[in-house]
Amino acid sequence: MTDGRLLALNSYENRVYQVGIEDGEPLIAKFYRPLRWSDAALREEHEFTFDLARQGLPVVAPLGDEPRRSLRHVGEFRLALFPRRGGRAPDLDRREVLVTMGRVLARMHTVGFGRPFRHRPAIDVQHFGVESVDYVLAHCLPADLRPAYESLARDLLGLCRDRFAHCEGVAWRRVHGDCHGGNLLWRDDAPHFVDFDDARMAPAVQDVWMLLSGHPEEQRAQLAAVLEGYHEFADFDLRELSLIEPLRTLRMLHYAAWLGRRWDDPAFPLAFPWFNTQAYWERHVLELREQFAALSEPLWAADLLH
Repeated sequence: MTDGRLLALNSYENRVYQVGIEDGEPLIAKFYRPLRWSDAALREEHEFTFDLARQGLPVVAPLGDEPRRSLRHVGEFRLALFPRRGGRAPDLDRREVLVTMGRVLARMHTVGFGRPFRHRPAIDVQHFGVESVDYVLAHCLPADLRPAYESLARDLLGLCRDRFAHCEGVAWRRVHGDCHGGNLLWRDDAPHFVDFDDARMAPAVQDVWMLLSGHPEEQRAQLAAVLEGYHEFADFDLRELSLIEPLRTLRMLHYAAWLGRRWDDPAFPLAFPWFNTQAYWERHVLELREQFAALSEPLWAADLLH
């Protein structure tokens, strides 16, 4: 029985609330955005977290012993209930934190390799790149920036395709997909993973590169720490390091299209008032030019390949 207390939590893709419970700990109620995922895709998300939890990994899984019970329907709404977990953002500037992240990701990716997603698109050039570029060209860009963006985006997609082609044979697996500090709760000297809403099939490096920040030299040191921990529990195919910049590029293209697709949601203009302005698109094109240079340069992590 709820006690009437309801607190909206910071979430844009879905609607998430902390719900007070009489004589008990609050629960987290996550209402899924209509039409984004099918029921089958949502159940795959839940099943992945159950698989991880059964192996003792620190994930916040929905309540229910299997996906058909954890995904709930109330009228037209689909929702899941989660236990509330406290914690703080991980300090990703600390080497020991990155080593621990590597250990946990290795175990997570071992479980993720066990079976594929069948109802969720992969993080690949088509779904994250081509479809995003097509949407932006059709619905978002100011007319004066269209030629520059279209030419640049097509060149970027070509470079990304080449990198993925050179990594043919790299294993794809279920990954978190959105593994940044905002989706990690640090407690008991370990990361607790939340929000698997963006879980997809991808190379393991997708969950690694999003932990990195700063100049190439800083990222190289951070990456070395993550891989040190990773190799304690699993092998890491070092060919995947050449996919870091392509995956970063695809995320940049996808993020702009994601904002455009959600612009009719009243929460988005309030949260992202800078989006869809001339200044935003000019800056976006500039950032893509810089990313083109990064893709064209020698791999900054090349020394870790040996």
